[in-house]
Amino acid sequence: MTEIQRLLTDTIEQLNAEEKRDNRPRFSISFIRKHPGLFIGMWIGWFATLWVMLESDTLSGSVWLLVVLFALLNGFFFFDVNPRYRYDDIDVLDLRVCYNGEWYNTRNVPPTLIDKILHSPGVDEQKKSLLHKMVATKGELSFYDIFSLGRP
Repeated sequence: MTEIQRLLTDTIEQLNAEEKRDNRPRFSISFIRKHPGLFIGMWIGWFATLWVMLESDTLSGSVWLLVVLFALLNGFFFFDVNPRYRYDDIDVLDLRVCYNGEWYNTRNVPPTLIDKILHSPGVDEQKKSLLHKMVATKGELSFYDIFSLGRP
């Protein structure tokens, strides 16, 4: 592992710890705050279905099934998952992109990482000058920019 890869991995692990990115589901009512119309629509649809089932001779005995299915199928809206950032996910386009998104292209690295790379004795001068040029050109760098700098 090169010095740039090590510094980038350390920064990713630090972000994971700070933002509690651990792939664990946590109960949250952010769904209700972000999508109140959809939440109300779900309940209206559920009560409409319940009313139809109670009025029906053939379906009235299986109302318990409606309640169980509604709770199970809609319960996942009340859980948030913060996916872990991983060095190995950078520049990989597969199903993980559906879960994590392309965070490495949209998220900027903290300025401390750039300083660590520039002041590290393990990084050669050619890569440091390339990093200076990238900062001058783009201003803020993404994780993918630093990843591409660390490739041989």
